Amino acid sequence: MVALILVVRGPQGSPEKGEDVRVLVACEYSGRVRDAFLAHGHDAMSCDLLETEVPGPHYQGDVRDILGDGWDLMVAHPECTHLAVSGARHFAAKRADGRQQAALDFVRLLLDAPIERIALENPVSIISSQIRRPEQIIQPWMFGHPETKATCLWLKNLPPLVETHNVKAEMEALPKAQRNRVHYMSPGPDRWKERSRTYQGIADAMAAQWSQSDTGRAVA
Repeated sequence: MVALILVVRGPQGSPEKGEDVRVLVACEYSGRVRDAFLAHGHDAMSCDLLETEVPGPHYQGDVRDILGDGWDLMVAHPECTHLAVSGARHFAAKRADGRQQAALDFVRLLLDAPIERIALENPVSIISSQIRRPEQIIQPWMFGHPETKATCLWLKNLPPLVETHNVKAEMEALPKAQRNRVHYMSPGPDRWKERSRTYQGIADAMAAQWSQSDTGRAVA
């Protein structure tokens, strides 16, 4: 899956109340999180090796090129293909050829970035056993989507996301294939893209709750 990194930057430390924040959503081709921050009036840009699917500010390239550019906040969902426990049957081969170690090294690079506030997102993965356990696990049904897909958040100087629209009861009344839509997606060349997209409700919550000059005060 494509990784997502979200970064907020200011020229001199954290922004003050009333100022917009500069946001980089790295490893995002969809523009979904970027556009959620733009909707809140912030200066947002996405970044990915792929071009953006939706017109908007976008840096096509390696996020490592811009990690040291003075950001205030970063939210990342790094490539999970070699880390997610759903692919455990392939772990032996991935350890042997170095793919898994490279993926873990990239996660450590992001977590150790010189950025004040960091959130790193991944599905249930070996990050928990090889690096550290997540501070929060969220589900789409906590943010208005009647589906299940456990998403872990590793947080530095950021509060856990607060659910915005709990539709768990509605979800549980749906057929299994519908509430587990991501798991049951048909095979195809773009399946990985669809499975990796951030849910709109989660993107909106990130933009609303993490656009802050500190962990308890909204910027705008």
